[in-house]
Amino acid sequence: MRQVVGLGLGLLALVIVISAVVGALAISRLNDSRRTVLDRLEPAANAALRLENALIDQETGVRGWIISGDPSFREPYAQGRVEEERAYTSLERLLPDSAEGDRLRADLAEVGSRARIWRAAYAEPALAERSAASTVPDQGKQMFDAVRAATATQQADLDDERARARDQLASDATMLTATLTAVAALFAALVLLIALLFRRMVTRPLEHLGEQVRQVTEGRYSQVLTGRGPAEITALAHDVNSMRDRIVEELHSTEAARVLIDEQAEDLRRSNAELEQFAYVASHDLQEPLRKVASFCQLLEKRYKGQLDERADQYIAFAVDGAKRMQTLINDLLAFSRVGRLDTEKGDVDLHGCLDHALHALAVAREESGAQITADPLPTVPGDGVLLGQLVQNLVGNAIKFHAQEVPRVHLGARWDGEQWEFSCVDNGIGIEPQYADRIFVIFQRLHPKDAYGGTGIGLAMCKKIVEYHGGRIWLDAEGTRGTTIRWTLPGPPPTELPEPRESAPTATPAVGSESAPDPEPKTSEPQSHGPAEEEAVRGSNA
Repeated sequence: MRQVVGLGLGLLALVIVISAVVGALAISRLNDSRRTVLDRLEPAANAALRLENALIDQETGVRGWIISGDPSFREPYAQGRVEEERAYTSLERLLPDSAEGDRLRADLAEVGSRARIWRAAYAEPALAERSAASTVPDQGKQMFDAVRAATATQQADLDDERARARDQLASDATMLTATLTAVAALFAALVLLIALLFRRMVTRPLEHLGEQVRQVTEGRYSQVLTGRGPAEITALAHDVNSMRDRIVEELHSTEAARVLIDEQAEDLRRSNAELEQFAYVASHDLQEPLRKVASFCQLLEKRYKGQLDERADQYIAFAVDGAKRMQTLINDLLAFSRVGRLDTEKGDVDLHGCLDHALHALAVAREESGAQITADPLPTVPGDGVLLGQLVQNLVGNAIKFHAQEVPRVHLGARWDGEQWEFSCVDNGIGIEPQYADRIFVIFQRLHPKDAYGGTGIGLAMCKKIVEYHGGRIWLDAEGTRGTTIRWTLPGPPPTELPEPRESAPTATPAVGSESAPDPEPKTSEPQSHGPAEEEAVRGSNA
């Protein structure tokens, strides 16, 4: 195969030498014309266009500043000045050194003169004193129309010069074509000879090898590849055959691994489903024995309080408190496991309504603490109304619960960040240290003893689960210097017109599922009777 290539290259070298001698002059002229068009006139036209755009940006910035008074409109003017200077420098370098080039330089000087007059008489005074320019808008327009006319003249002259240079380039190309036509016949005969030679020595052996490779790609992995012809093609066939063997081996290993992964994935799905069902059933079935324990402990406390010693009364109180805490913990755990698992229909949720429901549920805590709750205009977002009500109630309830010595003040904020809604719950409470920013959203994680602040440590974990179920995220804003700021995002439609900010008041029924909300399962109240008949009634109800 190297001999075939060597013979072909030798013949091509001979033809190339002859062609180079014959076409040297024509190519030289063509290159000169090409450099004039591509290296000078085309870049000059682009630079002139950038100059025109820079001037228009300056005029747009000045006009925007005069109309709106927005300082951001000064930026286009400043950038336009920088781009204008760059365009002047490029044009001075690119314009050809000829009579036509002198005419184009005169056009460039005219543009610069008109632009300086417009800036000195209108733009700079307008930027310095907006009111002075707004009284004479026509003067600025007339001056900039003169700038536009000068740039239009410059573009027209550049277009004329480019057209002339292109004509010259076309003429040189025609001459080169005519020169090379004579060489083409020689090339044709040589190419025909080389093609026949390569057809016999290279193409046919490669086609034979390619046909075998296609059979392998169609799934016939047992096909053994054989090569014929030059030694290089035979060696290629051997290498491809080795690659086929390796691919077959890897394919078998991959298929076995895929089957194993599918089996493990199915086991994992089944295990997760069983764990979810176990958590639900376990928390639900624990309600009845806990209600029985709480009921009888309350009966003991009611009936024998004062009849036993002080330590017995304390033990009974501990038992009642422990049973109540366990009921609260199970109810909250049950609500946490239900988030995202119930087949509830999503719809448009008015977050102001969610806030009203939350305030109604937190009425006792608000009255005891004197908390003041305010809110920005809250939007309507798609989602589950019950879950979003839980979210608002948990956050507001935490803000009231963890208050400092002063009266609690809680504010709900909402803003559109361009892609989704960002909300915030800001309070003046005891605050959270930044190092606990991630820990507070983990289930059962508490930063305070249960005697200091009630709750089960599930509230913020449930908030995180609700927000993520709706496609958002929640985090602690550690930049505040006082109190606590919780922020979260929710997808929704962009803002149109929202109601005026107002102080929310409870007007509807409470949301469910938060630490401060009523338990999903009814709790046993304190018994009102004192005799054996009442004890038997309690046994029957719990059974």
